[in-house]
Amino acid sequence: MAGETLTRMDLAEAVFEQVGLSRNESADLVESVLQHISDSLVRGENVKISSFGTFNIRDKNSRVGRNPKTGEEVVINPRRVLSFRPSLTMKDRVAAGNKK
Repeated sequence: MAGETLTRMDLAEAVFEQVGLSRNESADLVESVLQHISDSLVRGENVKISSFGTFNIRDKNSRVGRNPKTGEEVVINPRRVLSFRPSLTMKDRVAAGNKK
C-alpha cells in the first residue's frame, strides 16, 4: 500500500459502502465536507478534527532570503501558509503501522 494515494473518489466509495448512500450522494457528501473545511481555512479559521489533527493558517512576515545557487539576497513576500498538526492518536496509529 506504500506509494498509493487516497482520492476523493476513494472517500466517496468508502461512504457508499459503509453508510449506504448512493454513489452520487456519497460523492456530494465528501465534496460538501471538503468544501466546508476549505471555506473555513480561507476565512482564517483553524479546523480541528478530533482524533485526526488540526489544520492551522499562519501569516508569515516578509523576510530576506538567499538564492542558494548565486548567494544573492532576495526579499520573500509575506504570505499565508497552511500547516497540519496530527493528533496524538493519529501519530500513534501511524507509528503502529510502521511496525508491520
